[in-house]
Amino acid sequence: MTYPGPIPAEPAAGASAGFQPGPIAPIDPAVIARIANELFQGETPETAAPPTGDAGPWASAPPVPVGAPPVAPPGLSPVPFAPPRPDPAQALPLGLNFAPAPPSWLNFAPAFPAGPESGSAPAAAPLPAAASVPALGSSPDPAVPDFGPGAPAGLGTVPGTFPGLDFGHAAAPASPSGSGYGAPAPPPSEPGYYFLDEAPAAEPLPGGAAPPRAEPPETRHERLEVRPQVVPQLEAEPGPFDAASLRRDFPILQERVHGKPLIWLDNAATTQKPNAVIDRLSDFYRRENSNIHRAAHALAARSTDAYEAAREKARRFLNASSSNEIVFVRGTTEAINLVAQAWGRRNIGKDDEIVITWLEHHANIVPWQMLAAEKGAKLRVAPVNDRGEVVLEEYEKLLNPRTRLVSITQVSNALGTVNPVKEMVAMAHRHGARTLVDGAQSVSHMRVDMLDLETDFFVFSGHKVFGPTGIGVLYGKYDVLKDMPAWQGGGNMIADVTFEHTVYQPAPARFEAGTGNIADAVGLGAALDYVMRVGMDLIGRHEHELLVYATEGLLSVPGLRLIGTAREKAGVLSFVLDGFRSEDVGAALDRDGIAVRSGHHCAQPALRRFGVESSVRPSLALYNTKGDIDALVASVCRLKSS
Repeated sequence: MTYPGPIPAEPAAGASAGFQPGPIAPIDPAVIARIANELFQGETPETAAPPTGDAGPWASAPPVPVGAPPVAPPGLSPVPFAPPRPDPAQALPLGLNFAPAPPSWLNFAPAFPAGPESGSAPAAAPLPAAASVPALGSSPDPAVPDFGPGAPAGLGTVPGTFPGLDFGHAAAPASPSGSGYGAPAPPPSEPGYYFLDEAPAAEPLPGGAAPPRAEPPETRHERLEVRPQVVPQLEAEPGPFDAASLRRDFPILQERVHGKPLIWLDNAATTQKPNAVIDRLSDFYRRENSNIHRAAHALAARSTDAYEAAREKARRFLNASSSNEIVFVRGTTEAINLVAQAWGRRNIGKDDEIVITWLEHHANIVPWQMLAAEKGAKLRVAPVNDRGEVVLEEYEKLLNPRTRLVSITQVSNALGTVNPVKEMVAMAHRHGARTLVDGAQSVSHMRVDMLDLETDFFVFSGHKVFGPTGIGVLYGKYDVLKDMPAWQGGGNMIADVTFEHTVYQPAPARFEAGTGNIADAVGLGAALDYVMRVGMDLIGRHEHELLVYATEGLLSVPGLRLIGTAREKAGVLSFVLDGFRSEDVGAALDRDGIAVRSGHHCAQPALRRFGVESSVRPSLALYNTKGDIDALVASVCRLKSS
């Protein structure tokens, strides 16, 4: 076995005359294990001694005095003398970083070449830059050390990685024993780029063969993703809520409609965007626009960093365990369809049951109808009472061993009802069912916490929480996501493709085929930053006060009937007005500059439960004021008296 690559014809400066690097003699793996075990037991250069007994080439090596440079065993090319031990924060070659200094007779790799010293052993000819230390054993990849049988615990042979070691810019996880093994490397002098990530271990081909593993390009930047610490949302301190001041952050609210100041009360359909989001989108297209996870150039790195930073912001907003549990999608509808296709088609079969409620948006009804028709499953619906609340006793009666999935909304988009989803999720889990919570109407009104809710899936749309349209989030517990097959094929979601077989990326990349909505993901990150700076608890308190005020005001209008009077409601008011079609009420309000939604709100079963086909739906957000409510009530009163 010899070093790969060319060997310089002339010895290195300071080498003994006539010295030529020779072949490497075989090394007994048991010796390496013994050496490492002694090292891990805390030996230091002062107490270490070379191994004895039948130790292959080490057997003829004489003891080395403390402080003397190491001398190579017979048949081994000598390694350069290591200078004094570097700062512990500096990672050793190959990412190895041990807190105890290695014994003086042991060097893991050529490192930190020193100048000639008096009495030192001849310096080895340096390896060419492209060469790598050969593997010990039979590993086919010279870049992957194989410590063979008897290797010390913790030194594995996983392709391209070592447990607890960091080959890139990210800090490596600390050793559980506190030994310092895998201590973090120093921060890089340049920003850490994590495009061109390490490909996952290949899935086996049929018959046990694995597809060929492509060598990484020389320009790649590698990243070891560290599981982020779970932290609660950053909230503002409780205090006065100044909606009038916040309105200045939303330039569209300065618009005039039909000569009247715009009053935006159609927030359940979509929310307006603050300057922070608009400016972030503009800045992305001016300075960062590039495809992600590809190309070794600066803009690709900027774009990738911004996109993955948005994923981490979504994780923090949801208080999820890991950014690997965050999948970017076009919105709530696509997220539900993804779960139906990738999880549902594999896990739901004939006569299995899916449970929803009478309050669902069409996006949480139709995909399950389609799946049930395809698989021969049954769709069961939990009833609601006259206030628009799910009857929990009846809901629980629907759960049984055939229930595979419960998919429920957290807040009704038509009525504003806040469902007790934590209790409903727990009930479903007791029956062995998976759960999906539709958070499209909750994320802008209240704090959401995945670790507390414990649902298997949670979905929401960016445009409902002051972000751009065309971007949304699917949260899924990682142990569920990792077993789900891909639902779309193409670029980004693959690790390796041959004409015979494709190896997919792990979650979340597996579910993000093609070029994603990069800019709007970045814009969503800015929107989540904005609401967390304002404070979700403050937003919820402000909107509740507005909801109470608006309910009292609308009920004062003769002939007005509120649809949905649940005891727990978010900022949605749905009503009908005697003698007027909902469309006519919406048009009259528009003439006064007031934007509301009139129609069935993609929730026809919910409205039909109350005997109506459509309603007028004002809906609230953080920038609405009591003045907006006064204008709404006055406009409806004028229409009624006309």
